[in-house]
Amino acid sequence: MLVSSTRISSLGRPCASIIEPLLCGLALIAAGAIAPLASAQKVELSVDTSKGGAKIDRNIFGQFAEHLGHGVYEGIWVGRDSTIPNTRGIRNDVVAALKAIRVPNVRWPGGCFADEYHWRKGIGPADQRTVSLNPNWGGVTEPNTFGTHEFMDFLDQIGSEAYVSVNVGSGTPQEASEWLEYLTTAQPTTLAKERATNGHPAPYKIAFLGIGNESWDCGGNMTPDYYLSQLKIYNRFVRNFNPAQQDKQQMLKIAVGPGGGEPRWTEWTESIMKAYHHHSWSWEMNGLSMHSYTVVRWPPAFKSVGFGEDEYSQILKSTLEMEDLINKHSAIMDEYDPEKKVALVVDEWGSWYAPLPGTNPGFLVQQNSMRDAVLAALNLNIFARHADRVRMANIAQMINVLQAMIITDKEKMVLTPTYYVYKMYLPFQDATFVPVSFEAGTYTLDKTTLPRVDAIAAKDKAGKLWLELTNVNPNEPAEIEVSLAGIRAKSAAGETLAAPKVDSVNTFDVSRAVAPKPISAKLQGDKLVLKLEPKSVTVVSVEQ
Repeated sequence: MLVSSTRISSLGRPCASIIEPLLCGLALIAAGAIAPLASAQKVELSVDTSKGGAKIDRNIFGQFAEHLGHGVYEGIWVGRDSTIPNTRGIRNDVVAALKAIRVPNVRWPGGCFADEYHWRKGIGPADQRTVSLNPNWGGVTEPNTFGTHEFMDFLDQIGSEAYVSVNVGSGTPQEASEWLEYLTTAQPTTLAKERATNGHPAPYKIAFLGIGNESWDCGGNMTPDYYLSQLKIYNRFVRNFNPAQQDKQQMLKIAVGPGGGEPRWTEWTESIMKAYHHHSWSWEMNGLSMHSYTVVRWPPAFKSVGFGEDEYSQILKSTLEMEDLINKHSAIMDEYDPEKKVALVVDEWGSWYAPLPGTNPGFLVQQNSMRDAVLAALNLNIFARHADRVRMANIAQMINVLQAMIITDKEKMVLTPTYYVYKMYLPFQDATFVPVSFEAGTYTLDKTTLPRVDAIAAKDKAGKLWLELTNVNPNEPAEIEVSLAGIRAKSAAGETLAAPKVDSVNTFDVSRAVAPKPISAKLQGDKLVLKLEPKSVTVVSVEQ
């Protein structure tokens, strides 16, 4: 293992400066042991609080709930008659957990499922709803007991906003238009009266509208030009009629965007953005979606538990490709939208591993480890550095599927390491990005080289400075020496998330094997000094 130095600019991006590797002989850490913090490698970090950046939109902490496996049924919905404590069929324990991380928005009903979802099957008396199939995910039946009203009730219970994805693949503009009228009109139309009969006289608020999903693949295998023709039609006729959303709270419309960095994806982005640049008054676009999973190779083969340092490093190397992907598509967007009116919406991202043995492969069941916590922090930091363009993101997925916040099994529930990262990052919601610069160093295992540390800073609405520090190195601690320009710090304290092993997980029996614990910094002269454990995520506030 070699340790060298990589310079991170004030925008947090790697530069070319490399110094000679440090001498060999660093003590190896015994399996499962925590390294003595006295041996920590020093990292100097500078924060200039006089320089403010873009707002880190709270919507980058959005969630995704698809009708897939146990993501909705059992994860959110247990039914009104369930012995599991619930409110109108929605799990109380899940609601409490999600309220605690202040989920800004939830994308629903998919995903690939969205382009086969017909909303009328999910309204009216539950015992009279159509039972259909879910051919995308496991070939199971879809009871439609969790439909429009249940989803909106769920959002109300957790205090979140709706990101509704309409069916472009197998639906029609009329179907989508009528769904939005049913949801949002206050006038006494037939659809509004039907909504009232079904239990909700007042119109709903819909904050975000997704026009299709992966229309280049599972959403219909469309060409850019064909999708663009559909986008304009749906954009024109699928309207929000809620009186409260006709001015400052207008519904934002999000178009299908790229799914990678290859030429087919850049051509897609180019086609959509070029059309936007020349768009007329009759259609608008507020966001362009982008999907990017951390997989390494397809089909997903890496294990989500029971893996070692090699798979840890390969997965994190892969996840850092998000930076180049955002840069590539942002450059195209900048050409046609230099004022950055259109957000890049990363509404599907996260780790995707091999299904756990013994589970339905179509249910995408995987564990969530300390590696996923580090992965989440690295991606959230990338989004924060691009906050001027990336203003919304949705991790896949919220409960029981892929990189979940929560795992349930009947009446049992456990919070994952990724959940705790989202809870620790709460101060960054709608905070102002503050530039940082530091010597990241490198962590190398065989042919895989990663930045040894990562960091961001931001000021919340009250003016308090927050720092996030990630130690990627799974074996060596890091000592962070923070210089603060523009303020005089007295102390810094917060929480750190670490674990004995890279594949440490929380289970129903040991629910806090990976959970935050307090950390504080020491004041040495005019600098703050923090010692980070290996493979850790740390968030601290600076007291002045």
